[in-house]
Amino acid sequence: MALSMSDVDRFEAARPRLEAIAYRLLGSAGEAEDAVQETFLRWQATDVERIEVPEAWLTKVLTNFCLNQLTSARARRETYVGRWLPEPLLAGDPMLGPADTAERRESVSYAVLVLLERLSPNERAVYVLREAFDHPHREIAGILDITEAASQQIYHRAKKHLADGKARTEVDEATARRIVEEFLAAATSGRTEPLVRLLTQDAVSVGDGGGKVPARAKAFEGALAVAKFLRGLFKPSEAKRAHVGGAPEIHATTANGEPAIVAVVDGRVIGITCLEVTAGGIAAVRSQVNPDKLVRATEQWAAADHGDSPLYTL
Repeated sequence: MALSMSDVDRFEAARPRLEAIAYRLLGSAGEAEDAVQETFLRWQATDVERIEVPEAWLTKVLTNFCLNQLTSARARRETYVGRWLPEPLLAGDPMLGPADTAERRESVSYAVLVLLERLSPNERAVYVLREAFDHPHREIAGILDITEAASQQIYHRAKKHLADGKARTEVDEATARRIVEEFLAAATSGRTEPLVRLLTQDAVSVGDGGGKVPARAKAFEGALAVAKFLRGLFKPSEAKRAHVGGAPEIHATTANGEPAIVAVVDGRVIGITCLEVTAGGIAAVRSQVNPDKLVRATEQWAAADHGDSPLYTL
């Protein structure tokens, strides 16, 4: 069915919001774009004139498509090589969506995206629609074809699951940079003690290489084990440079609202490490090095002005 320009414009106006919802639900920018494109195709095939509230219709179609994707994704992740982590998004990426409240910022933090993997597809959908986009339970019930009471129950259950994680500390850009600078100074000192002081006693470190880049599938656990691993990771060597095709430049930034370290070789992002900060210190060090999950970050990096020189070169 041919769409009028006004119908196309209406969809395009909704696209940023739809992409932000899909990213939170799927944890993948590429899959989020595919979900939004599928929603557009269904919009195109529908008699738009008969839709009373287009924004609600688009949200329902998108959410249900994402729920189907989440169900199949669980099966795919059983055969995924190594540890699966979400695709990180650098500061300023429009897919991060609204950030005007603490709840919305936290809903897209890397730590919360990891925790969302614990939830069932329905729990994840209710949490995202309620927490990040302020949908009332009546609307969520209509989107998911459940009762309003069921939506409320699912939301409270999802909140309880997520509350089992550590209480995270929200940081501004300047604080995030200071944390990264301190972390890098400790990691490149050649000693474990400075790192141990920055980490919580039960800190963990994990990486996602997707079977394409070496990354330890089993997490390092405990401040000392994590510190020893990081000390070796940030030790320069010709073998490492040969493996990645050059000397990685290390920059400080934020990804998904968390302090982050970006490793870049010849303009290509080869790794993003997100630091989960709590009142007691850095509780988790999560590194995304799967090149498939760094394509968008590389595009965003190339389009931004980074100004100063890298903090460190491996």
